[in-house]
Amino acid sequence: MSSGPQLQALVDIVRDVGKRALGGGVQGQTVSIKRDGSFVTAVDVRIQEELHTTLGEQWAEIPLMGEEMSRDDHHEVLHSDSPRFWVLDPLDGTTNFASGLPFYGISLALMEQGVPVLGVVYDPNRDECFAAAAGQGASLNGAPLHTTNNAETSHCIACVDFKRLARTLAEHLVAGPPYKSQRNLGACVLEWCWLAADRFQLYLHGGQRLWDYAAGSLILREAGGSAVTLEGVPIPDADGSQYRAGKVSVVAATNPELLEDWRSWITDRADLYTMLMRG
Repeated sequence: MSSGPQLQALVDIVRDVGKRALGGGVQGQTVSIKRDGSFVTAVDVRIQEELHTTLGEQWAEIPLMGEEMSRDDHHEVLHSDSPRFWVLDPLDGTTNFASGLPFYGISLALMEQGVPVLGVVYDPNRDECFAAAAGQGASLNGAPLHTTNNAETSHCIACVDFKRLARTLAEHLVAGPPYKSQRNLGACVLEWCWLAADRFQLYLHGGQRLWDYAAGSLILREAGGSAVTLEGVPIPDADGSQYRAGKVSVVAATNPELLEDWRSWITDRADLYTMLMRG
């Protein structure tokens, strides 16, 4: 990674903005519905604007792509000549936030040549800050973060997002799951980090965009975990083409051996091309 932003500086920035923006909770927040049916609040927009301003003041040469920006703005960043750009999810888990369910977070990643090289995810409810730099490991509130070596799917807890899976695969998972227990928590950026922290060991999600997985996938990889798409392409792929292709599926686990068994179980039970909900 070339010279530029340092991980601790990003941790401090994201944590500071998160504490100020989310300290008051959901009371009095106006909830709007976006074109895709998801929720957005004034807090989402405020966090994005504050981080856009703060990052721009310190690193004006690095453009930012935030979830709450327009598609045209996304396209402009993705197709710019800059070798680096920020990817921001200002508040992932907005439905949880708007409902008073304390599971949501802020995610910021620095992309370089198409892959994440710095990642920070902040959970304001627990004051937990997950962070990673490519090739330098992952941490939780400054302490090293490592995944488990457990290789028995039958002993695992899985986080599965059923609503984006095809019916056949979902039915197999309900009727005869290979894992011990299952959860669905509703905030991708924290789910990646909880996997890295070994709070569960398997992960399946039918469709994430770059801001959902950029920082979290780096944190998981640096902690020792592995992730691929249902088609078996590493997340992120080496040339960074995934982020230009829109949504990607996610199959992840706390170690490579466990991932191989988990994905094998999935692909044995459904046609890859019918696993995901269409439309």
